[in-house]
This record gives sequence, C-alpha cells and structure tokens, in this order.
Amino acid sequence: MTGLNIGKLAKACGVKTDTVRYYERLGLLAPAEHSESGYRKYGKESLKRLNFVRRAQTLGFTLEEIKDLLSLSENSEADCGDIRERAGQKIKKIEGKITDLKRMKKSLAALAEYCPGKGRPLSECGILNHFYEENV
Repeated sequence: MTGLNIGKLAKACGVKTDTVRYYERLGLLAPAEHSESGYRKYGKESLKRLNFVRRAQTLGFTLEEIKDLLSLSENSEADCGDIRERAGQKIKKIEGKITDLKRMKKSLAALAEYCPGKGRPLSECGILNHFYEENV
C-alpha cells in the first residue's frame, strides 16, 4: 500500500486531510515525498504512524504524549518499561479525571433537585440561579 495520496491516507485512517497536514507540521508524521506532479505521496510507514497516533488518541493520549511515545519507540536505548511508565502516568491522569467527573455529576444532580421542571418559569430554575449567583 505504498504511494498513497493524502486523501487515500486520510480515508484509510479515518481522518481528514487537514489532520494529516497538521500532524506533519507537528512532526508526528514525516513530511511526504512529492510526485512529479507535486502531489504528496505517502508510504506504508506513514500509514502505520498515522494509525499509531489515532489508536493512542482513543486511549486519551494527547498529541504531545503521542510524540513522546513515538520518540521512545524509535529510541534504541528505550525498553518496554519506559512505555509502561507512560501508560501508568496516563492511568493516573484518567483516574483524576474520573474523580472530577464523579464530583461534577454529584454537584449537578444536587442542583437538578432544585429545578422545578417543565412548565415553570426560568426565574425558578435552581440550576440557572446557581450559575448566576454572586459570590461576595
């Protein structure tokens, strides 16, 4: 599957062509070779890297974290422990987000109890009133 144009590469990985260009600018993808007619031409390695980026994103890794993972994957002195360490760091961040989300859910559920519901004027909505409250 060598010699893909940007559209075919993007489609194969489920992204837009602008995303491919953006990843190139960030250094996540090597700059493409150009055909004689000036079109970008991507090889198998680009497809592999773009899939790597997309899969890492589905697990919550940021583009900066993905760049770090890619660098490690190309570092002959790195080992699986380095990657496992990054995964552990990501798990801790995710656990923190889960804690925050549970707190937000609990707070919003409590606020929802103060909203009288359908058919009542917005001036009686406990949720909106809470958001408008002044903290003096």
